[in-house]
Amino acid sequence: MTKKININDFRFDGNQKFSIKKVASKIDDLYGDKADYEAKLKDFRTTMDELQSRMYAHSRYGLLVIFQAMDAAGKDGTIKHVLSGVNPIGVKIQSFKRPSELELDHDFLWRHLVHLPERGNITIFNRSHYEEVLVVKVHPEILLKSQKLPIELTKDLDKVWKHRYDDIAHFEKYLYRNGIRTVKIFLNISQKEQGERLIERIADPSKNWKFEEGDVKERGFWQQYMEAYEEAINATATEKAPWYVVPADDKKNMRLLVGQILISELQKLDMSYPETTPERQVALQKLMATIEEQDKDL
Repeated sequence: MTKKININDFRFDGNQKFSIKKVASKIDDLYGDKADYEAKLKDFRTTMDELQSRMYAHSRYGLLVIFQAMDAAGKDGTIKHVLSGVNPIGVKIQSFKRPSELELDHDFLWRHLVHLPERGNITIFNRSHYEEVLVVKVHPEILLKSQKLPIELTKDLDKVWKHRYDDIAHFEKYLYRNGIRTVKIFLNISQKEQGERLIERIADPSKNWKFEEGDVKERGFWQQYMEAYEEAINATATEKAPWYVVPADDKKNMRLLVGQILISELQKLDMSYPETTPERQVALQKLMATIEEQDKDL
């Protein structure tokens, strides 16, 4: 018997303290076998496509989905498998790499603001503004050497991080007040599983392109990253912009959980298809008659 999905087991909204040591990177299977997994994932895609179509037609809400994780946790694959059945007209995926010189000439949120979802759309952030309190916190030399902040603003780094947490929380509250819902997903992979996946990338020529030498270097900062994630989640998890900490050692479980999370968040939105009027129905009937007349000799 497979375990039932209860996304509240993985949801953090600021009402309880998050401890990364107390959350699992692997759970009991949510599927019976491969066929059961594929059937569940297909059902999720169908439901999500219908909900996204309704959101697109309703055109009042947007959904921002943020994926954060250590390297090799499965962000790309999860996005691909979970969202592959959703109409691409209403979904945008934005990956954030190292900031460019132009982006460094702006505030730390600027490059993310320009990619926010339009009403009726889902936008996926593959990494996000949270890198500014994760990678930059673990490597503060990035802040000091590259981000061009006034010297007086970087003398107290603890204050820098606190201000950034506050800015991010206010930013997400602002989005909520404008109809943009934010869902944040941390794919929680164990260090051992990550190591096995990195070795697989090195050993498999078809996956070598995914591997960067820097990935191995960053593993040396594992504990610092875990502390940074814990602090960021505790500082920014709210009822309106929750974090979901998803066990990522089993890719199938991870994808099923993410699918259920997105469906649950979409179902919370008060959406409907635009209502028609009697006058509109009369006009449509006339158009149908015109089309039939145009095609009667074909």
